[in-house]
Amino acid sequence: MDAVPARARACVACVVLAALFCLRHLPELHTPWYAVALLAALYAGCEHIARSRFAGTFHPVLLAAAFLLPPPAAALVAVPGALLSGVAERPAVLRRVWRAAQLVVAVWAAARVHWSLGGRDAVVASDFRYALLPAAAAVLVFCLVLTVLDAAVLAAGAGAPPAPLGQRDRVPVRRAWRGLFTRSLAPVAVHGLVGLMMAVLWRSPYGPVAALLVMLPMGVSWWAFAQYHRERAAHQATIRALVQAVDIKDGYTRGHGERVGQASMMIARELGLDDDRVEVLRFAGILHDVGKLGVPTRLLRKDGPLTPEERRVIELHPEYGHEIVRGIGFLGEARAAVLHHHERMDGSGYPYGLAGTQIPESARVVAVADAFDAMTSTRSYSRARPVPAALEELQRCAGSHFDPRMVAALVRVITRSGWRPAVTADESGSRPLGPPRPRTPSRPGVHR
Repeated sequence: MDAVPARARACVACVVLAALFCLRHLPELHTPWYAVALLAALYAGCEHIARSRFAGTFHPVLLAAAFLLPPPAAALVAVPGALLSGVAERPAVLRRVWRAAQLVVAVWAAARVHWSLGGRDAVVASDFRYALLPAAAAVLVFCLVLTVLDAAVLAAGAGAPPAPLGQRDRVPVRRAWRGLFTRSLAPVAVHGLVGLMMAVLWRSPYGPVAALLVMLPMGVSWWAFAQYHRERAAHQATIRALVQAVDIKDGYTRGHGERVGQASMMIARELGLDDDRVEVLRFAGILHDVGKLGVPTRLLRKDGPLTPEERRVIELHPEYGHEIVRGIGFLGEARAAVLHHHERMDGSGYPYGLAGTQIPESARVVAVADAFDAMTSTRSYSRARPVPAALEELQRCAGSHFDPRMVAALVRVITRSGWRPAVTADESGSRPLGPPRPRTPSRPGVHR
């Protein structure tokens, strides 16, 4: 617990006290305890599978309990699963206690709202239509309580959920809870619908067995969703490995790919492209210089200007990069951007001298982002230009070197939102791996 800030420990203690307050009337309840035990065991099993296999959490059973049971009994359902679930980060005990207390408060609040709106009568009557409104309100309250509590821990300096304890970076409460709420509302709403179906079937003549069958399609869809995220994580790992290899080989461009990816994404969003294409163009920007892996290191780190022969060798890096990524199917049109990001609108670029709309759109986006970062980043052979000066230079070269549409999009978005790169040149490239290079305006790839 020493690694957890005192503010975070105080926040956990307050939520634990709130959870005990929610459970204070348990001895006075007249409720079917077999239902509490069955739902608690079911939730514990689902939570164990979710955290060990899918790195997620499972709310339908908790919401079904909120629709079926009195608030204190519904809140009790969450305790065994939260206390027994696996925790990868330390301190494990504190994390389990936090999770249990958080869920107790959220389920209790959801059950109180549901019962106060008459949802219990609709569930008992197995009337799905009249149960929808109270259930929706309960789901909203459940999600709101979870996100507010997570935001409180974030503001206390304990990191982001689902592992909210152990970091010391504080986040403003307003920014924290809004982001968490918008991200979690949709999945929690789906879980709430499944929980309502479970509750209605549980009270129907078909009984608990029919309610449990509702979870089968939920489990299948959840497994498919988990597979998608695993595949996405594998994609990210592939790209990260390639970028790290380039950074090791040419320390002066370390962080350059990340910044070009960020600028490419900004251009794509400003152009109104769909989210899938925005992601692909981010990949294109990150990997545009991966072909440097095929260029001799002595040329990348050479002191002094390049000879014409050496320049021609370096200008082969787009083709090398295309050969490296051509078999990576998920990159899509990013592969064309890797090959053609040094083409120019007037046909004077390389490797093939394409002109105008012959150049793929993805390459035209990355070309503008690449030139912008090259001008706004300090290198041993060039001093960083101010952002307005770099934008002015891009506008001057629009039509000859760059696509005017892409330049205009970058100018609009940076004028409106500013340029705050996630990885700055000082953080990523201030310590090159090779000897210092003099100012060399003849190096390809830096547009003057």
